Amino acid sequence: MNKLSFKRVLIYLIGMIVLALGLTLNTKTSLGASAIVSVPFTVSEAYGLDFGNMTFAIYALFIIVEIILDRKNFILILLQLPLSIVFTRFMNIFKSIIPYSSSNLILNIAVSIIAIALTSAGAFLTIHMDLIPNPGDGFVSVISKKTGLELGRCKNCVDIGCVLLSAAVGLINGNILMGIGIGTVLSMILVGRFLSLINKAFRERLLRFVNK
Repeated sequence: MNKLSFKRVLIYLIGMIVLALGLTLNTKTSLGASAIVSVPFTVSEAYGLDFGNMTFAIYALFIIVEIILDRKNFILILLQLPLSIVFTRFMNIFKSIIPYSSSNLILNIAVSIIAIALTSAGAFLTIHMDLIPNPGDGFVSVISKKTGLELGRCKNCVDIGCVLLSAAVGLINGNILMGIGIGTVLSMILVGRFLSLINKAFRERLLRFVNK
């Protein structure tokens, strides 16, 4: 592996770890999970299942849909599967080792914003390395290309769909807000904004670094 590709892989892996940390930390605030993982979080809470395993199951469904819609990139899409295994194991690790628990609403909102910032930073690092996309991002990208819907709007639609499905699972189990809350809404609003700010501030420096 040459120096350039080593840098890309290293930053990509760091980005994946930061992304997993941000998504998991958001679930620790009791304010709901980030929109994209709200379904597996709600299911895991409702039925006592493993959060990481449920996230992997949802990611696998995303990958199947991607393959159906974009068969030309079959190999690249299929590589998202082993990536998902590693990614969701990190989520399980973070879920077990992060001791945070608080009933203070202001503190929980502050932690949720930190989690959203980490999620945005992780997405920023992985996207610009142009390697294997996270299944959530890959799913949105394929849907956007096939429908002609602008990427940001497509992301919003997918997030809304995930939240509605989470609410349905919660409703079936007696609590419509089981996996969604202020943190979920904040993630829908702020992840894109934070990503835009980080991109403007650090994109050129990041690309200069990996291309040296």
